[in-house]
Amino acid sequence: MRSKLILFLAIIMGLITTFLFYNYTKNLNKEKLANNHLETILVAKQNIQENQKLLKSMVTTKKIHQKSIPPQAIKDFSEIKDEIVTADIIKGEPILKHRLQKQSEETLFVSRKVKKGYRAVSVGVNIVQSVTNLIEPEDFVDVLFSEEIEIGNNQKTVKTELILTKVRVLSVGRRMITSKKENPYVEYSSITLELLQSDTVKLVNASERGNIHLVLHSKLQ
Repeated sequence: MRSKLILFLAIIMGLITTFLFYNYTKNLNKEKLANNHLETILVAKQNIQENQKLLKSMVTTKKIHQKSIPPQAIKDFSEIKDEIVTADIIKGEPILKHRLQKQSEETLFVSRKVKKGYRAVSVGVNIVQSVTNLIEPEDFVDVLFSEEIEIGNNQKTVKTELILTKVRVLSVGRRMITSKKENPYVEYSSITLELLQSDTVKLVNASERGNIHLVLHSKLQ
């Protein structure tokens, strides 16, 4: 009787072992099949700003199922060398071709940044006139105009007046985004401002007649 019980238990254990092994191999095959359909794409390692140059340090790779890969997804960084982001990209978001543009087409970015009804105009500045090069793209500035005038008896004085207020800065030099660790500071000698058409004439005229100085607004206002 005892031998029959042992035989019965052995058969039951064998069936259980066979069932567990079958499930394991089935799940293993499913996992292998799923892995066979995975592909690697590039995703943002951090938040990336519009008009920022895309660097390799800003992206990482992620494996996803083929069916989930978005159209125009980038699979290798070599596909996007020297490209600039045309819209903000959030951390973890796939890098897509239609949201990038070659750096050689940089001139198009300024025209996209200018609001309707406004114009972009550049003026030369030195280290003092530009608040020691501390002005950044998307800052707001006031424009002061200074010129030397005669007051009689061969005497001269300097007259300074405020000619423009709260003007948006589009770029400093050729840089259109704020300086960051991955986008090192570079000294510049020109600033591009966004102005109404009538104000562009006023600014150019002032820069030809005398000196202009920029006064930086606080971002806390």
